[in-house]
Amino acid sequence: MKIISSIDDLRDQLRGQLRTVFVPTMGNLHEGHLSLMRLARKHGDPIVASIFVNRLQFGPNEDFDKYPRTFQADVEKLEKEGVYVLFAPTEKDLYPEPQAFRVSPPEDLGTILEGEFRPGFFTGVTTVVLKLFSCVQPRVAVFGKKDYQQLMMIRNMAKQFALPTEIIAAETYRAEDGLALSSRNMYLSAEERAEAPALHAQLQAVAHAVRGGHLDVFELERNAVASLAARGWKPDYISIRRRADLQPPSAGDLAQNAPLVVLTAARLGVTRLIDNLEI
Repeated sequence: MKIISSIDDLRDQLRGQLRTVFVPTMGNLHEGHLSLMRLARKHGDPIVASIFVNRLQFGPNEDFDKYPRTFQADVEKLEKEGVYVLFAPTEKDLYPEPQAFRVSPPEDLGTILEGEFRPGFFTGVTTVVLKLFSCVQPRVAVFGKKDYQQLMMIRNMAKQFALPTEIIAAETYRAEDGLALSSRNMYLSAEERAEAPALHAQLQAVAHAVRGGHLDVFELERNAVASLAARGWKPDYISIRRRADLQPPSAGDLAQNAPLVVLTAARLGVTRLIDNLEI
C-alpha cells in the first residue's frame, strides 16, 4: 500500500485509473470502516482510502484536538484489506491556504437534525468531501448509512454538481448487542458501554410501533425521548422522517406506508452517539 500526502503525488499515482473507488475516513478505524473497504472492492479497483481529521466540520466546543488518532494501527488494517493507496494529507496539504470557498448545503436539509445541533457541520463535511473528490477523482465512493443525513447530503451534492462519482451506501455495521460502531464509542466507560445498546433498542421500538399502525408520530417521538432520558441519556432528538428528503411525514405518507427512517442523537455521559433505522 502506498501512503501519499501530496495532492500532486496522488494524482500522478492514479493517472489513467478509470475505476477508482474511494472510501474517505477520519481514521481510528474499526470494523465498520473495514466493511466499507470490502464493499468498495465489489464496485471498482483500485481502492483508495483517506485519513484526514477535518477541522472544518468541528464546532468550537467539539473534540477536534481530542479526536482519536491511531495512524499506524490504521495503516496495518488497511494493508490487510488490500487498499492500494492511502491518501493521508496534512492540513497544509489539503488546505495550503485558508479554505475561503465552501459548499453551502440547502437549508431544508442542512439546518435540521444534525444541522440544528451542530451548526456549520455539513458545510465542513461537504466542503472537504468535494475537495477530496477533486483530489482522488473516483468513479465510485462508499459512505456508511450510520451517518444517514450526511449520506443524503453527499448524494445530493454529487447530483447537483454533476460529479462523475457514484455514491454507494453501506449498511450500518453493528456490534452483536446492536450498538452502531463508531470511533467515539471508545469514550464510553464500561458501564456506559453496557447501556449504549438502549439507543438502538429505542429505535427498534419506534419502528415497530410505526409498522404496527401507530400514526401519531409526535407522540412516538416524545415517548422515545422521555424513555431515554429516564435511563440517564440526554437526547438531542429522536425523529421520524421521510427517507426521500428527511422532512416530517404527512398523514398521507403514513397512510400510504411511505418509506421512513427514524433518526436519533443522544449523549451518554460525555459521549454523543447517533444512529438511525429505516422503517
